[in-house]
Amino acid sequence: MNWYLDVLKNYAGFSGRARRKEFWMFVLFNFIIAVVLQIIGSLIDSQIPYFIYVIAVLVPSLAVTVRRLHDTGRSGWWFFISFIPLVGGIILLVFTASEGKPEANEYGPNPKFAAV
Repeated sequence: MNWYLDVLKNYAGFSGRARRKEFWMFVLFNFIIAVVLQIIGSLIDSQIPYFIYVIAVLVPSLAVTVRRLHDTGRSGWWFFISFIPLVGGIILLVFTASEGKPEANEYGPNPKFAAV
């Protein structure tokens, strides 16, 4: 849960790098919360809580994705590859699942070793 809260605290931080664990734990908790809100929305016959949540985490989601791309040595502009139909999302998935560069790069030191 701390990984999720750390991303929300750094909600507009597009600089630096994000570890795979930070990114994927945020994605996991984000998915769980979204599913719970959709279930609640179906019970109360309104998806308004879900849509409010999606809007609230839009910027943090984009920021952690950009930081994840930075960890792999890519610019945050690579995010826009996801708009290419069929293959763009797959390519972005591969980029975010790839191991980060072990050495410091133009976006900062390796967060895996900096956290230790």
